Amino acid sequence: MGSGIDDIVAKMRKAPASVRFSELEKVCDHYFESRSSKKTSHKTYKTPWPGNPRVNIQNANGKAKPYQVNQVLQAIDKLASNNMEKEE
Repeated sequence: MGSGIDDIVAKMRKAPASVRFSELEKVCDHYFESRSSKKTSHKTYKTPWPGNPRVNIQNANGKAKPYQVNQVLQAIDKLASNNMEKEE
């Protein structure tokens, strides 16, 4: 994983309200599979687990919405947890 992604994730954890949409998009592009959206303000990503397997992010005047930053962090944590279980 690139250190740029690590730096953004650390920033997301420290101050979710100060994350730019482009940063959140970069993190989502790294961790999840992008899904095409039909001319909406949301960008959707597919996650690899069953249930409701997607993450939605929205550009709010260049900023990421804090609750969406937190949802992405939860998805990253779940992904890391699932990967650790597979390694055991």
